[in-house]
Amino acid sequence: MDTAEEADICRVCRSEGTPDKPLYHPCVCTGSIKFIHQECLVQWLKHSRKEYCELCKHRFAFTPIYSPDMPSRLPIQDICAGLLTSVGTAIRYWFHYTLVAFAWLGVVPLTACRIYKCLFTGSVSSLLTLPLDMLSTENLLADCLQGCFVVTCTLCAFISLVWLREQIVHGGAPQWLEQHQMPPPHAAGQANEAPAAGQGAADEPPAAQPAPADPPAQNQAEPEPPDVPPDQVEDPELEEEEGAAAEDADPNNGAQDDMNWNALEWDRAAEELTWERMLGLDGSLVFLEHVFWVVSLNTLFILVFAFCPYHIGHFSVVGLGFEEYVQASHFEGLITTIVGYILLAMTLILCHGLAALVRFQRSRRLLGVCYIVVKVSLLVVVEIGVFPLICGWWLDICSLEMFDASLKDRELSFKSAPGTTMFLHWLVGMVYVFYFASFILLLREVLRPGVLWFLRNLNDPDFNPVQEMIHLPIYRHLRRFILSVVVFGSIVLLMLWLPIRLIKLLMPTFLPYNVMLYSDAPVSELSLELLLLQVVLPALLEQGHTRQWLKGLVRAWTVSAGYLLDLHSYLLGEQEDNEGNQPVNNNNNNNPPPAHHNNNNNPAPAVGEGLHAAHQAILQQGGPVGFQPYHRPLRFPFRIVLLIAFMCLTLLVASLVCLTLPVFTGRWLMSFWTGSSKIHELYTAACGLYVCWLSIRGVSVLLAWMPQGRTVIARKVQEWTLMILKTLVVALLVAGVIPLLLGLLFELVIVAPLRVPLDQTPLFYPWQDWALGVLHAKIIAAITLMGPQWWLKTVIEQVYANGIRNIDLQFIIRKLAAPVISVLLLSLCVPYVIAAGVVPAVGVTPEMEILMQRRIYPFLLMIVSLIGILSFQIRQFKRLYEHIKNDKYLVGQRLVNYERKSGRAASAPPPIPVAE
Repeated sequence: MDTAEEADICRVCRSEGTPDKPLYHPCVCTGSIKFIHQECLVQWLKHSRKEYCELCKHRFAFTPIYSPDMPSRLPIQDICAGLLTSVGTAIRYWFHYTLVAFAWLGVVPLTACRIYKCLFTGSVSSLLTLPLDMLSTENLLADCLQGCFVVTCTLCAFISLVWLREQIVHGGAPQWLEQHQMPPPHAAGQANEAPAAGQGAADEPPAAQPAPADPPAQNQAEPEPPDVPPDQVEDPELEEEEGAAAEDADPNNGAQDDMNWNALEWDRAAEELTWERMLGLDGSLVFLEHVFWVVSLNTLFILVFAFCPYHIGHFSVVGLGFEEYVQASHFEGLITTIVGYILLAMTLILCHGLAALVRFQRSRRLLGVCYIVVKVSLLVVVEIGVFPLICGWWLDICSLEMFDASLKDRELSFKSAPGTTMFLHWLVGMVYVFYFASFILLLREVLRPGVLWFLRNLNDPDFNPVQEMIHLPIYRHLRRFILSVVVFGSIVLLMLWLPIRLIKLLMPTFLPYNVMLYSDAPVSELSLELLLLQVVLPALLEQGHTRQWLKGLVRAWTVSAGYLLDLHSYLLGEQEDNEGNQPVNNNNNNNPPPAHHNNNNNPAPAVGEGLHAAHQAILQQGGPVGFQPYHRPLRFPFRIVLLIAFMCLTLLVASLVCLTLPVFTGRWLMSFWTGSSKIHELYTAACGLYVCWLSIRGVSVLLAWMPQGRTVIARKVQEWTLMILKTLVVALLVAGVIPLLLGLLFELVIVAPLRVPLDQTPLFYPWQDWALGVLHAKIIAAITLMGPQWWLKTVIEQVYANGIRNIDLQFIIRKLAAPVISVLLLSLCVPYVIAAGVVPAVGVTPEMEILMQRRIYPFLLMIVSLIGILSFQIRQFKRLYEHIKNDKYLVGQRLVNYERKSGRAASAPPPIPVAE
């Protein structure tokens, strides 16, 4: 080597090349990191688990080195031996994964279902015949599906218990659970001094107990111990005598064990346990033990959390004589179980009080923790289940006249399908609560911090609904629940029932809305409803700047009402006066204290948080935090009353406009197309909503352009006109032609062969095919974006990245529309030409012609599927062939230099043996 080559070193080990260990330059990198030893590169690739250079992203290449005695073609016996080995491995894996599937999808749910039915049968014979019922094949599929639901419920209950334990550990136990705790024996002096200080030992947690990590704000405002009778206060003398006796009896295992014992310290799973090992996907049979423990856990949870509460509630309902009323509700099991949980909670708190009186520390703490679990479970059911259900039913009752319905109709629908009716009302109530919470957060972005003192800020970092469920007493939750029902119900009356009455009074022919479904309609209304709900309305909400417009309207209304009623300082604050002046009458008792400071930059709440906590935190009683001063005008209470009246009037007018303007506009526009026939109001409302949105959008854009002059406006109009024309062309191709062809192809391949017999003629409705094609195209696009990288995914991502403002018409037509439309047209036209042109020319019977025309599309689909499977199998055989050849004849690999890949010559160092 010359002097320049002797200076080259490896980028990893920093050593020079030798005849046994030459240097390679396998990637685009140059300079001091150009060269590397093959051994160093192999070690680094094993460590980094990558196949390319992390700097230049060039993929490394290796040339295989085979034995000199390797034949040009593998012998047939080697191929057969490799095939047999692969088949044997596949069979072994098939048996193993079949066993895994049979255990987790068959044994576990079937056992859970049969045990559940056995326990709730209520007879001794069912317990005796349980082993035979386990082996029965009757209703196998139905029991497996029901068992999957039972297993899911038990796993969710277990995960909830673990999560609740974390909440109690990190947030601290309630004060009433810790106030009877005895002091540790190593602080005997402090134990003797603490009772002498009075009742502080009963009201404060012990010094050894750490402060809660995230205590709710109410703990500071209301330190009284909830859910415990007030007479359970420790006697200092008895505490001192018991502490001394326990210390004298056994100083190591006495009182200190009681202090250190914690009912929340549950055993954890092993850290090395992974999902693959637990489920048996790693190839071992250890999962059989896990199956046994899951079955045992299911049985335990069914017995503890379903069987016992249900029978406690059942005996109580029968004893009180309410059995007929519970059966009439069509939800006997659920109501009976909830009654059982309520009685169980009352029993637990009474037993906790008795254990505290007789100084049973372990029992007292265990009973207290069990009560917390039952209490939080009941509160979650009330907040997530009962409250949205009440809101949904109240919304339905207040809107009956809008759909020309009556309570008798709702009663009949409930009796015919109780579960479906309750679920739909619960879902409507959940949506209502969520959007109400979102609107409250939007108000906090506009109003002065402190105006909404009576509403809890869901974005407050100190707000933790679960911690409030743990710490606050039941009467506080009950008071909040009643207040939330009143507030939400009043808003429904103001914005739904009263506007409907006014509409019927002022415009008697406007209502009711037409929402009936007609099964004999040529256009499937259900498919169009799905299209509107899945495509049209989400696009309106995403691109319509709805939240910004609503925020601007709220700010404009607030400014107008503030100056009109001289409440501008109270509603929006006066930043210029806050720097050096104090507020007027800031400590006046008539001015309610605010709850939290709002940072005026709160995003929309998460769905779970808003639905879970909107009504739970309706009332806040904390101290003044983040309060901004304001000027208090004369006759302030009277002005507040006028503000509330003005707000109610505004909400009423806004509701009237929202209920009438979109529907009226949509009816007027659709009357030019369909005449005077009745149309589903979802279409008219969507059409009118889009027209109103376009009008408002156009007016807002023109108002923004007017200060810039006529020249700028003309240029903007020209640009927008060109963009709108491009968008219309793209919409015609991507949202019109492609969904129509896709829906028609789906109709010919799947729907018509399955639904229409050969002796009948299929009818095609292009409008319905287009609507279904839009949904299919949306699903295909979503799957493509989630799948591996290929040309269609790249094109769709590029179109999304460009957006409407930077739309590239030529790129979309050339890369997306033309290839997709060509493939769809070929799929539609080639089978038709064969069936209608080639087959009759052969001279077949008319019956054969009809058969070919009706079955050629699914037949060609089957042919394409077989070709795909065969190509996949050929690729797999090639990989198997290479694998057999490498196993028998591969002796080493040589790293390929970058110059060699680009066509220039490179030296050929000796091969590196393959490590066994």
